[in-house]
Formats: sequence, C-alpha cells, structure tokens
Amino acid sequence: MIIHVDMDAFYASVEERERPELVGRPVIVGGTPEGRGVVAAANYVVRKFGVHSAMPTSTALRLCPQAIVIPPRHAFYAEVSGQIRRILDSYTPLVEPLSLDEAFVDVTGCEPLFGSAVKIAKEIKHTIRQRLRLVASAGVAPNKFLAKIASDLRKPDGLVVVEPSAVQAFLDPLPIGRLWGVGRVTAEELKRIGISTIGQVRTTPLPVLQQQFGKAGEHFWRLAQGIDDRKVIPDREAKSISHETTFAIDLTDLEVLRAKLLELVEQVGWRVRQHDLRGRTVQLKVRFANFHTITRETTLDKPTNITREIWEAATGLLENCGLGTQRVRLLGVGLGGFAASHAVQLSLFPDEGRQKQTQLDQVADLIRDKFGGKALHRGSTIRPHFDRPESD
Repeated sequence: MIIHVDMDAFYASVEERERPELVGRPVIVGGTPEGRGVVAAANYVVRKFGVHSAMPTSTALRLCPQAIVIPPRHAFYAEVSGQIRRILDSYTPLVEPLSLDEAFVDVTGCEPLFGSAVKIAKEIKHTIRQRLRLVASAGVAPNKFLAKIASDLRKPDGLVVVEPSAVQAFLDPLPIGRLWGVGRVTAEELKRIGISTIGQVRTTPLPVLQQQFGKAGEHFWRLAQGIDDRKVIPDREAKSISHETTFAIDLTDLEVLRAKLLELVEQVGWRVRQHDLRGRTVQLKVRFANFHTITRETTLDKPTNITREIWEAATGLLENCGLGTQRVRLLGVGLGGFAASHAVQLSLFPDEGRQKQTQLDQVADLIRDKFGGKALHRGSTIRPHFDRPESD
C-alpha cells in the first residue's frame, strides 16, 4: 500500500506555528501587491474569502482586505520539510517527495515491522503533530493516483483509506475534475458529451474517449479504472529530480511564471544537494490550458547542483518557449544526467565564481540544518530577478 502525506496549508501553518497570534486570522504567504506579488499559500481562514495559491496578492487583498501578508521564507520551509522527510524515512526508504509539503511513501515491505499501512499513516500524522506542531492529511491506497486523491478529500487533518476491493466504489461518484490532467476546459468538453463523474468516464468506451481527446483519452480511461502502475521512486534512484505545480487558475503573466519557477528551482537544488548529486540536463515542462504539453531541456557544460546555474538555464528555457498570451496551467522544472559529486572531474584551473556559488549553497544548507531556516536567508544577488516578484 502507498501513503500520500500532504501537509495542510504548509507555508501558512509554519508561520502560524512561529507566531501564535496569527492563529484564527486570515493569513497569506506571498509577495506584496506593490511588487506584483502572488500568493504562495493561504490558510484555511482566508480561503473562505476565495483566496488561493497563485492568485495575485492585490486580488487576494480585494477579496479579503483584512488579510495579513507575510513574505515567504523558502529556506525555512525547506528546513521544516527536511524534518518531515526524516520522519517518513524512519519507516521506509521508499519515499518520493513531490514538493516541500507532500510525498509518496510505499510501506508495502515494512508492514510486518510497523503494522498496517493505516496504522503507519496514523503514526506519521501523530508524530508530525507532536514533534513539529503541524498538521498533515494522508491518503492510503493501492497506488499513487488513488492515494493522492484520498489525501485531499477531508482536509485539514484528514485520513482517507481506499481498500483494494473498494476502488471503483471510491472513484465512481467523484467529479471528473479529480482526474489528473482534467482542468476546467477539459471538464467542460467532457460534460458536453454527457460525462460529469469518474464512473461515467469508466463506463465510456475507450474508442470514444480516444476520438475526442487522443492519447489523453486513454489516460483518463485508465485512471477511471483505478489503474496507475507508477512506482514510488526515491531521489537517490531517480534519473532526474523535479518539481511541478498545477495552478488553481491559468496564468499568462511571465513575471508570475518566473516567480513560480524560482520556487521550483530552489526545491530541486536543495533536494539534489541532499543526495550529493550534480546534473547536466535542466528540463522544463509547460502545460497549457488546452492540455497541450511541451518539454524543453538544455545540457550544461558541467554537472551542477548550484541553484543559480539551474535557475539561469531554466529561465532561459522558459523565455524561449514562445508563450505569448497562451494560458499556462502547469509548470515544472527538473535536473537530470546525474553524476555523484565525488565523481565530478576537477578542473586544473577552477572557476572561482562557480566555487563561490557552490560554497554559498553548501554553507547555507549546513547552517539551516544546524540552526534552522531563520538563521540565513538567500540574498538577491544570485540572479538579477530573484527580488522581482516573490515566489508563489
């Protein structure tokens, strides 16, 4: 069985933990409206006003003028994420992070030692609450797709279990928007042909879906059957380490997209360094509102795990995608082509600037591990636009 662990309103919850006076008040973590900032996270109080992630902060404040806006502290959140990861690792090495606040955990092989998957999920939630004073939701199911849906159904502090014998009973009543890849536009197209639930997708002949949606039609049909054969792959075994995010609303503003890309790059860089890896291939993934997806990649001259170098390459790929006015619903970045750091050939004439950036990243990670994220904050000198709107 697989557990999907998902922290509830992670950034905002961390800030509430650090500042108890914020509890019960509408809290936004994000950039300022003056700097064209966007919402990185919204606590459950402010969500009642319609505020959500990736929304411009100016729009969020129009919906909830009394909201408290807090600048994001990604280094601090990464440190807390590392503490969560160590809790998950104490049960099994088969942990696949999706972002700072969620991960898949395959507990199939460790159930004889720790008990059932449901018992392990309960223990994980309890340990996170007791040690870190944070709340997690969890979904327990036979595969990744089902586990991720389950973890989202009863937030906050939810625990939903999908037994293998009850997969169709669980899926059939759910709206089509719960299928991975079905956004607003695709949902409207499905509804036009009389499909509004996952159960109706399941009973629709596959050729009908393929004719209407091409390869995506088969993807939807397989998920509706509860089929997902993907394995939980730990970072150390992955051919690449990546992060991606699907926006609550489609985005067209390049500055907002760059801001989100920065957050994704910081997460990738931190994870790569945690495993003492360096990669040469920087990958970018963009999915548009019509579900059309493009991928771009570039090969660096030298393997790297330096945040600045990953960022520069990823930004170049983004700016050369010809986005124009197209609406973007998903953005992802990854680093591949790994070589272990000890296997990287040293240059006879080292690049002092590159060494400095490597040392900055290494020292920053060490300080955060020892003293916490508050002890150090990344400056704006890493790249020209790190201080332009804040990452969402």
